[in-house]
Amino acid sequence: MSQFSFKQFTITQDESAMKVGTDGVLLGAWCRVDASVRRILDIGTGTGVIAIMLAQRAPEAHITGVDIESVDEARRNAAASPWGERLSMVQSPVQEFGAGEEFDLIVSNPPYFLDSLKCPQKERTTARHTDSLSFGELCEAVARLLSPEGRFAVVLPVNEGRKFVKTALSFLNPVRCTEVKTTPRRGAKRVLMEFARLDASSPSADFVRDELVIGTGEHECYTEEYKALTRDFYLKFD
Repeated sequence: MSQFSFKQFTITQDESAMKVGTDGVLLGAWCRVDASVRRILDIGTGTGVIAIMLAQRAPEAHITGVDIESVDEARRNAAASPWGERLSMVQSPVQEFGAGEEFDLIVSNPPYFLDSLKCPQKERTTARHTDSLSFGELCEAVARLLSPEGRFAVVLPVNEGRKFVKTALSFLNPVRCTEVKTTPRRGAKRVLMEFARLDASSPSADFVRDELVIGTGEHECYTEEYKALTRDFYLKFD
């Protein structure tokens, strides 16, 4: 059995194509959660790891995970966590999900390979290629499901992040961006982005850009910023 243990829960990942990885953990720890967040949606929930992280961070919120693939494993992971009563997993294309519903926070670690060669494993291909969920379809779904003052947070490789922003501007207003470097001397590999609705009261002038470095450059040594961000989850950080 393949498992990944966090401080307060364990993720079983035998069935899901995409295993627990740095991208998802970064997103689950980075997205802003405050007392006003009562309904959260995780698009492309996979193992359910981001949804479960948010259940830990937002004790008053109900979190829904949605995925075009089977959510059986995510349901089992949610039920085994301390917050199972506040977690729901739904198998559905997000394009068809949630008529009339609104969420205060939407998160996604979405498929991002636009034109690359495809993996022979069908499930992994679906998880990482945009065939089943294009950037435009994702943005359209978010704009439809986001509450008036809600926020949308997403993680992508840097190049795909630039393409995503171009698409998102027709639907959403960027408000925050964190470029992620593995070490100080390497260029950014990932970008964490937060968006609001186009008609939200927060103006684009409030846009914030910053940087997060994961490692110091020495083997198994992490920056204080990265440890502070993920300390509530990773066993390796006391």
